[in-house]
Amino acid sequence: MAGIDSKDIHKIIVACDAGMGSSVMLASQLRKQLKESGVTVEHTPVNSIPADADVVVCHAGLAARARAAAPGKPLVSFQVFLGDPAVTRLVETIRNGGTVDA
Repeated sequence: MAGIDSKDIHKIIVACDAGMGSSVMLASQLRKQLKESGVTVEHTPVNSIPADADVVVCHAGLAARARAAAPGKPLVSFQVFLGDPAVTRLVETIRNGGTVDA
């Protein structure tokens, strides 16, 4: 799977199983962290990832379902909802430039 350059990231989807709880908090946190970058962060169920998503973020337990729902999209999977290093790297890459290869 090819990566995406940070300047080409306009929409991040935080995908979850039920659409509530911790993943909503993560989406809110990402919105705040990326506010200055102009990147939109939305929250959707893993089976409803929109086609215009540039990057999908989801818990590692949902990664296979997210890949099936959004084939070819860069996927950042995490273990911990708040403070996970994978999510921190994504934010830093968008802020500082680089490629998201997940």
